[in-house]
Amino acid sequence: MMQRPFKQVDVFTATPYLGNALAVVLDGTGLTDAEMQNFARWTNLSETTFLLPPSPQAAAAGADYQVRIFAPNYEMAFAGHPTLGSCYAWLEAGGVPHDPARVVQQCKVGLVPIGRTPHAASPGGQRLAFAAPPLARRAPTPEAGAALAAALGLQQRQIVAAQHLCNGPEHFGFLVDDAATVLALEPDLAALARLMPQIGITGVGLAAVASQDAAPGLIGRSNREARAFSVGTPAATPASEEPTVEVRFFFSIGPQVTEDPVTGSFNASMAQWLIAEGHAPSRYTAAQGSRLGVQGRVHIAQDASRQVWVGGDVVTCVDGAVTL
Repeated sequence: MMQRPFKQVDVFTATPYLGNALAVVLDGTGLTDAEMQNFARWTNLSETTFLLPPSPQAAAAGADYQVRIFAPNYEMAFAGHPTLGSCYAWLEAGGVPHDPARVVQQCKVGLVPIGRTPHAASPGGQRLAFAAPPLARRAPTPEAGAALAAALGLQQRQIVAAQHLCNGPEHFGFLVDDAATVLALEPDLAALARLMPQIGITGVGLAAVASQDAAPGLIGRSNREARAFSVGTPAATPASEEPTVEVRFFFSIGPQVTEDPVTGSFNASMAQWLIAEGHAPSRYTAAQGSRLGVQGRVHIAQDASRQVWVGGDVVTCVDGAVTL
């Protein structure tokens, strides 16, 4: 065992402890898969990452570093908040990318570009955004959709659309009628835990999109609901980045299902689906975590080539070393 540099960062927030926590081991060289998995189990966070040099093939293709992403009980091919959090930690620790404007991350799903945009209100003066990986999606069977809707507490009249979504993780998404619907639901987590393996997914989520003229009302409703349900009072969001989409996401940790504070991979796949089908504009900010007392903010933008970028702020909460 040896001392290894370590950070714990908060992702999709510029304010510590209002986002989604991530443990980052900045030097994972020499660790076995079992050792990585054991440490991820010990941190008891939704994800723990280990940074390594890129493989020779990935380095030749421009990769700056390699990341291994572990949930407490399995390794993940890709996840959004570990991508942004690992990149921020790598840069903060002195990592120098080949391209000053972009970092290229190697992970199990392939090479993921991460853009760097100057942003005065973001930690470090910049905001990171990853290129959403290719999405495979399909319409659900009526039986699967109905069963998951019932477990979430959704009425059929509240559902606008539904899709199976896969960008590494296998997820299921619902588009619903209103932000108040999203925030008021009380899912049956035990029922979700039984259903999700049968349907072949590791997470299920839902989102509501405000129409352009109703956008100010969405954030107003969201704030009222958040105050009613949350354990803290989120800080105000700048008016120019007020959310027009409200998101919740439920995922499995072993035999249990829990609600995630902020989920990059789900927001990525939802954005690709919703924008492609005309349900959402090509640029928006999503709020997630309101029911948990956090203030997750996910910044979505589709560029001229139709690539969707998923951005968020990151802040360091713990900086030191770990014995591994």
